[in-house]
Amino acid sequence: MAATGRLRSSLSLLTKSLRSDSFASSQRSALQLELPLALFGASGNYASALYIAAVKANALEKIESELLDLVQASKKASMFSQFTKDLSVPTETRVKAITEICAQAKFSDLTRNFLVILAENGRLRHIDLITKRFLELTMAHKGEVKAIVTTVMPLPPQEEKDLKETLQEILGKGKKVKLEQKIDPSILGGLVVEFGQKVFDMSIQTRAKQMERFLREPVNLGIL
Repeated sequence: MAATGRLRSSLSLLTKSLRSDSFASSQRSALQLELPLALFGASGNYASALYIAAVKANALEKIESELLDLVQASKKASMFSQFTKDLSVPTETRVKAITEICAQAKFSDLTRNFLVILAENGRLRHIDLITKRFLELTMAHKGEVKAIVTTVMPLPPQEEKDLKETLQEILGKGKKVKLEQKIDPSILGGLVVEFGQKVFDMSIQTRAKQMERFLREPVNLGIL
């Protein structure tokens, strides 16, 4: 009974928060008291409201998993992707379609209601961005810091482990590094690490450009 009451309360909060594209300033101030990270813009508002509802329903991991499943599925289904971006589709059609999709996927009521609200407000086309913002909140909630390492080929397990340990030492206790690898042949070699607000570019491409600029500089014969 208590769990049901919390869920109903969370759904009520979510519905009230998302019926319009913007929050009243008083609502935003109240939400920020419970958010691990302040987000802005329409996508940040939607993600923040869903985060609070998910936390109060004790369903944060489940909602995160369901949103990721939907985003991944939409990338594989071009028709669904086009459907979410087509604003000419009547609202009733969008709502019916997303409701059926949620039923087939057996999504939770919270995720279903959230997606229905996005459909009603013509915001389904931003589900990828909203999910990314939601993940920023869940990572902050868990004390995780995302680090993206770009290489020309996957890092060997030992090198990945060493890099993760180095970044963890920089972070210190209370935070956890979540390493994501990206492959980009254009950097030619070396690696690029995006960590927090910093970028450590140790790629061969960048070093080659630096060398090229150096070689193009005029020679000062006066110092010879």
